[in-house]
Amino acid sequence: MARKRPSEAESGPVGRSGRPGSPRARLFVALELPDEARSALVSWRDAALTGRSDLRPVTPAALHVTLVFLGYRAEKEIDAVGEAAFSSLGRAAAPLLAFSSVHAVGPRREPRLFALDLTDSGQRCVAVQAAVSDALAAARFYKPEKQPFWPHVTFARVKRGVRAAALDASPPQLEPFRAPVVTLYRSHLSPSGASYEPLRRFHLET
Repeated sequence: MARKRPSEAESGPVGRSGRPGSPRARLFVALELPDEARSALVSWRDAALTGRSDLRPVTPAALHVTLVFLGYRAEKEIDAVGEAAFSSLGRAAAPLLAFSSVHAVGPRREPRLFALDLTDSGQRCVAVQAAVSDALAAARFYKPEKQPFWPHVTFARVKRGVRAAALDASPPQLEPFRAPVVTLYRSHLSPSGASYEPLRRFHLET
């Protein structure tokens, strides 16, 4: 099957007239890692993946905690999506996080990606995610996931067509850190991978 060009994939369905629908945007809401935590994670990840040709490191810009993935929405809804997501946060406190353990995601012998679990002091990250999810669901922009929210950061993906071995590594040694910034992102897909465009940001109480 021929792969659609990104411009085609991001437009709406073709109507009876044969004209494409309104342009669409691939959206998600994420909690940012502070610079110090992201830098420490990149250094640790690069060392942990040394000699691993089966894994593809996630770009530093993609090292965040995804809270809600909305998928494709009409471009004209972007402002309303941001308003709904951020109006729910009010004076919410910034999560206090720490890197915990390496987690392989996928079948036991064939993981698809590797992530770092995060400890979430006081369940603040869980509370922020629930507020955003509930608000977007109430505005009919999002259908909540059935499984419980899992605070984590994906740091490497398994290359296509490759079976990856386990990754035996201790997590980065870093003191707990606050993560006060929530961002609405647009994801742009291309043959070389996804890029992420920040659209709106909200700063939590610190």
